[in-house]
Amino acid sequence: MRIGLATRYTALSFLTLFTALLTYAAPPEPIYLFDLRYAMRFNADDTSQAKMAWDHCHAVAALQGLVNRDAPRLYLLAIDSQHQRGQSVDQYWLDYLQAEDNWLHNRSTKTIQSVEDLIKTFRPYIQGVVVYDPKVAATSNVASTIAGTDHLLPVRYDTALDSLYSKLVLNGPKLPIKIWLLKPNGTSLFTGKGMIPGTNRKSVGSAKCDAYLWLKYHYMDTGKCSGSIGAYYLDQYWIDKPRLAPLNHHCLTNHDYFVANRAFFFDLGVWGDEVPVDDPQQTLGTDLETLKELLLSAYHHGGRENMIHIGGFVPWAHKYTTHGAAGGTHDPVPSEWEYGKVISAYNGYMDADAIGYGAMANASFYMHFPLQKRYPQKWTTRAELMAKGYLTSDDKVDFKGREFIIFYVGDYDCAAWLYQRTMDVWDDPNRGKVPMMWAIGPHLARRAPMAMHFMRTTATPNDYFVAADNGSGYCEPGMLQEPRGISGLPCGLDAWARHCRRDYVRWGLTVTGFIIYGHGPELNQAGLDCYASFSPNGIVPTGGFAELLHGNMPVLRFDHDIMESNPADAARHILLRMEFRRQNGHPPFHWFRNILKTPTWYVQVNEELKKQNPNVELLDAPAFFELYRIFLQNHPEFAKGKP
Repeated sequence: MRIGLATRYTALSFLTLFTALLTYAAPPEPIYLFDLRYAMRFNADDTSQAKMAWDHCHAVAALQGLVNRDAPRLYLLAIDSQHQRGQSVDQYWLDYLQAEDNWLHNRSTKTIQSVEDLIKTFRPYIQGVVVYDPKVAATSNVASTIAGTDHLLPVRYDTALDSLYSKLVLNGPKLPIKIWLLKPNGTSLFTGKGMIPGTNRKSVGSAKCDAYLWLKYHYMDTGKCSGSIGAYYLDQYWIDKPRLAPLNHHCLTNHDYFVANRAFFFDLGVWGDEVPVDDPQQTLGTDLETLKELLLSAYHHGGRENMIHIGGFVPWAHKYTTHGAAGGTHDPVPSEWEYGKVISAYNGYMDADAIGYGAMANASFYMHFPLQKRYPQKWTTRAELMAKGYLTSDDKVDFKGREFIIFYVGDYDCAAWLYQRTMDVWDDPNRGKVPMMWAIGPHLARRAPMAMHFMRTTATPNDYFVAADNGSGYCEPGMLQEPRGISGLPCGLDAWARHCRRDYVRWGLTVTGFIIYGHGPELNQAGLDCYASFSPNGIVPTGGFAELLHGNMPVLRFDHDIMESNPADAARHILLRMEFRRQNGHPPFHWFRNILKTPTWYVQVNEELKKQNPNVELLDAPAFFELYRIFLQNHPEFAKGKP
């Protein structure tokens, strides 16, 4: 009897305990917080401090990519606002995400004090280190690629007592070296002579390019890294010239997302008619030919049916251009266009972290943000336009002497610029007072989904969204058309249409606010058909006919950038341009592009326009493009294409 009671009692206790365990909710894992800003605030005249800054940012960003690959765990404080002094951009976004009822409201933070403690905390995510060569700058980018594929920390070879190599490899945790990108005795593995190590290929005469070709052979051609995502970021050449741009513009903190997604990294010149300043002994055109080989491999291992997402930008302050001490012979903007032309020939597009606001942190953390399936936007109807007095009873545009204008509120074609400027541009107290056509590339949701969600869920009725250049990413769409220059590959328009259509549908986009024709060809019939399939309510290219109705898609050619800081000066520029267009027989629909202007500026410019010409009317995007389409439908002399 006692045994029976004891058995029942034990069973009951076990059941109670089991039920309690099922209903018990363990506290969520804390967010591990690391303040990396010490590595952004150093004496740039001290080479040892520049080395410290580079080494710490590089290793920490790669570690973050590995740690956050499958869940958001490690968060950095790294980027300070250039416009709201004393405020951390990273803290701004963390505060937003931890606000009541938001994604991280129930996650506490736990601060980690040193790189050594970071390694200790996240040691299970690291299988060792890849050591790269301080004498061959390109090996730092090769190491970033390997870090993502092989779960390794990239560490620069440096036996100085205070170096990261000494602290993590020779001493401290003594992380095992899994891959050497130089010889263990400290001499270079890549010399630009003989055979490329570990391959059956002869050197191209450049240690820099040999390193990237080694990477292609071992990691790209084999599919170890992703062919659908790349990263164009400055290599360790920065250590010797940190003052050529803001100190965080090595953009190492941008690496985390690309490490997490096993991207291939590179830093190569795009001009075939000049020798790059960082490799002056190479044969003319070797950088470009190497880049083309990398891109072709990427195309065959992820980019054939898809577009290749490439973060970063031409490091124009340091290399390849005429800017400052960069040592090139081509200006920065043409270099941007040439880069776009080259990558687009292989189905690549830019997530263009351009210098100015190019630094970003924590994208590997944010990529886990839970977006909604759809963010719809309402288009206008003819009945609504008629009710507002814009259409006559016979369905024609009723101008009444009015001049219709719209502003392209840009440039938000890269995640870093959106990340840094939301806190002073979007949060401007005058947002919502005038119509603003926000040009936000939908591809930015890959690295800054929380910013995209934040804007959509706090938008006013006067905030409307269109795609930035040149759709869901910045490419040269003419380079997707056959015959296809540079690469000779088959037509890429179907891949571009699928890529853009998916993102446009999710974000409720039907207008492409700007299409840059840089060094590539203009859109032909097939290219225009491609855009009509996902951007039916309008496109604004920089070339071609001034006005055109392609099928039912209105096409309005780019007009002018209006960048004057003084609103009165900006208004005068706009009015002069409108007068020029009138005198040349163009209809009263005017598009103007602006870069990183605040809502307050738009309000003031609109007030100045009204003072100087009361007939100017700033429209929202649906009204502007729908009225323009109706006008073209009623005026075939414009609809068929006017130069």
